[in-house]
Amino acid sequence: MPADSGPASFFGRLRERLSRSAARLTGDLASLFRGRKIDADLLDELETRLIGADVGITATTEILEKLRAGVTRHELDDAEALMNALRQQLLVMLQPCAKPLRIDPARRPFVIMVVGVNGSGKTTSIGKLAQRLTGSGRKVLLAAGDTFRAAAAEQLDIWAERSGAEIVQQSSGSDPGAVVFDAVRSAQSRGFDVVIADTAGRLHGQTHLMEELKKIRRVIARVDPSAPDEVLLVLDANQGQNALAQAREFHAAVGVTGLVLTKLDGTARGGVVVAIARDMQLPIRYIGIGEQAEDFDEFDAAAFVDALLGTSSGLK
Repeated sequence: MPADSGPASFFGRLRERLSRSAARLTGDLASLFRGRKIDADLLDELETRLIGADVGITATTEILEKLRAGVTRHELDDAEALMNALRQQLLVMLQPCAKPLRIDPARRPFVIMVVGVNGSGKTTSIGKLAQRLTGSGRKVLLAAGDTFRAAAAEQLDIWAERSGAEIVQQSSGSDPGAVVFDAVRSAQSRGFDVVIADTAGRLHGQTHLMEELKKIRRVIARVDPSAPDEVLLVLDANQGQNALAQAREFHAAVGVTGLVLTKLDGTARGGVVVAIARDMQLPIRYIGIGEQAEDFDEFDAAAFVDALLGTSSGLK
């Protein structure tokens, strides 16, 4: 579903849902700036708001240094100028990470390994991605590599049926590497365009479970030395700065190539997207704002910033 499809567009809905948050960054900035002198006190208050929205210390410090310099040079003398400058600083951090996932048709099957902690929305994100890909005419095979949680395989089976994808799964407790191995081999022999491999959700601090992820990656490479083509990490935006810690550890373990940020509809912490972009500089492929297939779309930096700030320029 394209981001600009009609009045109930994806980023329009994101803006609406962020605006309901009691502790949001978005809605109160206009009133914070209105009628106020642009001075040190106001900038200190803005700094507190940014940190409270989980933009993070590093990104917030960088933003405020530039804003304070602009105020000193008398370039930001009114609320509109300050808001525009804030918007531009956020865009500078986010725009380089707005890189949609592109399926290389020369890579057949294109193998996507999906990782993340329990409860991040990983399996649901896989289902939504499968629906997008089958909707664009691709033949998709799902690998039910989360063999420790029976509900995960059942959920993936439902998404396979809903999306028109096929699925490879084995009995509960099977070796996850074997499931993914079989799926990639099957996709090669049967002419699938894309394989999406689910993996068991795990706490990023559990070393033995992270080692298992490394093993799955090695198993995929045994079938196809160039695979996986994408390692997608699914992060729950409600986790705030802990999501950033997860991104660092998963990237160190398995070489994350893209991010999916979920549950942005239920958080006051939309700023964590900025913190992760500033710190990790990894491509943000998709964001999610709900449970339905249409609540999942490619990340658009300008539209996201406008949803976060309540501004209108560039909003889709």
